[in-house]
Amino acid sequence: MSAPAAEPFGPVQRIAAGALEVGYVDLGPPGGRAVLLLHGWPYDIYSYADAAPALAAAGYRVIVPYLRGYGATRFRSDDAPRNGQQSVLAVDAIALLDALGVDEAIVAGFDWGARTANVMAALWPERCRAMVSVSGYLIGSQQAGQAPLLPDAERDWWYQYYFATERGRAGYAAYRQDFARLIWRSASPGWRFDDATFERSAAAFDNPDHVAVVIHNYRWRIGLAAGQPELDVLEQRLAAFPAISVPTITLEGDANGAPHPDPATYAARFTGKYAHRTLTGGIGHNLPQEAPLDFVRAIEEADILAG
Repeated sequence: MSAPAAEPFGPVQRIAAGALEVGYVDLGPPGGRAVLLLHGWPYDIYSYADAAPALAAAGYRVIVPYLRGYGATRFRSDDAPRNGQQSVLAVDAIALLDALGVDEAIVAGFDWGARTANVMAALWPERCRAMVSVSGYLIGSQQAGQAPLLPDAERDWWYQYYFATERGRAGYAAYRQDFARLIWRSASPGWRFDDATFERSAAAFDNPDHVAVVIHNYRWRIGLAAGQPELDVLEQRLAAFPAISVPTITLEGDANGAPHPDPATYAARFTGKYAHRTLTGGIGHNLPQEAPLDFVRAIEEADILAG
């Protein structure tokens, strides 16, 4: 694929959407079928630096936002909670679609972005034409997050427990780029990214709200931080692990070093048209950036499933 770009792969625009002023890239024909691409942690919009232009060239309108706490996205109020719970990220995404006048989009992502796409498809299926979800069904709940796992699985979540401490918060604030580089290497052991590729994404972690949002996200998952009360009704629906009827393609890399479920455990959660693809060749956690053409093909396949 193309070499790392010195500048964003499209102009970063800004728009008021809900609690945020969202920084986003908007590629492709304005009248094209919309595709919303959502990044994860600790990554940014550059996970789609190759996939987004390819989709735009195929005629899609491709919208790639910085999540809250990343890059050019900012809170519109100093008093807004720096909240990272699962439902609020989906509320952000719906608000962005509303602000852009997009009624329906193919939603796709990995890591936090896949979970956000799942939540959107579960709670607002009418807004989701189709979905591509790396690592499958990722909706969770605080109650489920408090259940102990087998020791090997608990070890994989070491950073979640680190972030549960004030030492962890301070450590992430002081060493967030070193931390991200460690996660990139462990989550994608076969990905030979260079310094320029890492550094163009690492700039997104200098967002003034990044540490607060990340720490809240992981503390909320295991019940150590409260969510926003107005989101309780959404979280109650998600805690029932709702089925997803939106046409879906799930993807997994054969060398994903991050915690992730086995595809067999979540297939039944998708009750609409559905297919799973496991990519071989040492593909890790950041699948859209490591295998962008396969990711693009999955978007196109999901679009076909939607009819």
